[in-house]
Amino acid sequence: MQSFKITPDLAEHEVWEQFVEPMVRMLPTNVKGIWNHAFTEMFNNAIDHSGSPHALVTIERTAASTSIHIDDEGVGIFKKLKQELDLESESHAIFELSKGKLTTDPKNHSGEGIFFTSRMLDLFTIMSGELYFSHRHDFSNDWLLDMGKPTSGTTVSMALNNHSSRTTRKVFDQYSGTDGDYGFNKTVIPVALAQYGEDALVSRSQAKRVLARVNLFERVVFDFEGVREIGQSFADQIFRVYASEHPGIELTCINASPAVDAMIRRAKSGKTDRPPERPVN
Repeated sequence: MQSFKITPDLAEHEVWEQFVEPMVRMLPTNVKGIWNHAFTEMFNNAIDHSGSPHALVTIERTAASTSIHIDDEGVGIFKKLKQELDLESESHAIFELSKGKLTTDPKNHSGEGIFFTSRMLDLFTIMSGELYFSHRHDFSNDWLLDMGKPTSGTTVSMALNNHSSRTTRKVFDQYSGTDGDYGFNKTVIPVALAQYGEDALVSRSQAKRVLARVNLFERVVFDFEGVREIGQSFADQIFRVYASEHPGIELTCINASPAVDAMIRRAKSGKTDRPPERPVN
């Protein structure tokens, strides 16, 4: 465990070289490469965005796996995103963060750090304010929990098997284009995170919230894991209206229940529940 004072001169690569890398030096090259990427991305976020005077790094290693935790005392990542991007709530901030390409500083950051880091690791969690976000490699559904009791700052926790076969390149390739195009062109949207509280996904306004910033990608996969059903207007707005207005964006879905799949197929067929227009005499 080591505390670092955040100053203009603090550099994430120096902390990696002096404190973290010696702890993972004996791990396989691909695993060490993932830790290099994950740690420097998340520690840089603490330096550039948290507003915290200090950052605490804790490393735990066993024969099977390694965990790294980064704690800061700043404003809180979800609160900062909500305020600076004028989002509806901190839950909304998490949903947008899960899509990728979200940043409060586009001049200096691409908004890709958390998206790719979370997918390289076995477990990636962020705890901030009253909310806890979790992404697991072996579980398709992202989790968003309301802890009820607010916490200060932000805690990022990461874990990876010491013998993982994953590589940074394999993860980047999953969300890149074809023909050698390594741009960040594909995203997977966990639709369940758009269900705030007891709200069912039924309206066009909810669909438009799900579709925010989708135009930044060429391929969009809507993951309906954890969503039992959706409304006709919600499906129609995404899979008929938006799809017809943006033919250059490939929209697909996975893990749809029979009820969700039926509503999507209905929308794609062009059927709506609107009453027919009266003919003009």
